[in-house]
Amino acid sequence: MYQAFALLESSSVAMGVAAVDRMLKKSPVALLRCGTVHPGRWLSLVGGTVAATEEAHAEGVTVLGESLCDEVCLADPHPALAAAVSGERNAPEGEALGVLETTTSPALLRAVDSALKSVPVGLAELRMADDLGGKAVALIHGLLADVEAALEIAAANGGGAVTGSSLMPRLDDNLRDILAATTRFGGCASWQPEGGEVLEEE
Repeated sequence: MYQAFALLESSSVAMGVAAVDRMLKKSPVALLRCGTVHPGRWLSLVGGTVAATEEAHAEGVTVLGESLCDEVCLADPHPALAAAVSGERNAPEGEALGVLETTTSPALLRAVDSALKSVPVGLAELRMADDLGGKAVALIHGLLADVEAALEIAAANGGGAVTGSSLMPRLDDNLRDILAATTRFGGCASWQPEGGEVLEEE
């Protein structure tokens, strides 16, 4: 795991690519992921030692200039956040589920990292921009009081980019199973209660 990582979001694909080039030339960081996301933006994620990542981050911010939508540089990111950024998903556990939504991906990382470091909650999933119209979403689970506190901490550290949150004290078991598989509409399995009415095809 890297000591630090930085995420930059640009409104310009052209400048985003240029920023990645300059960051890699400026500092010995790993390019963890980069590419286009909705709605026509560019995300650049790099990681490495704290010093190297901070240097690359500063260079990227300079290159992006006015095209910079948001950015974050996290030293010692929470292990659960680092795993989620790499694509790890976990089934929601515990008595409560919280959903956090932000306008940018860097804002979500800032918010979730602060929450995970402050309260003993788990991170079920982290989604950044793709298929979300540019928004970013996190699913946080654990004890009710902890999830509630985590959402409050995340909102306070979201830099005004938090657009919504919800708290489900006793998550429906069927919904829990569905969310464990996916949060994407296209991949969602249908569910029907036992004995529920079914419309017959004519």
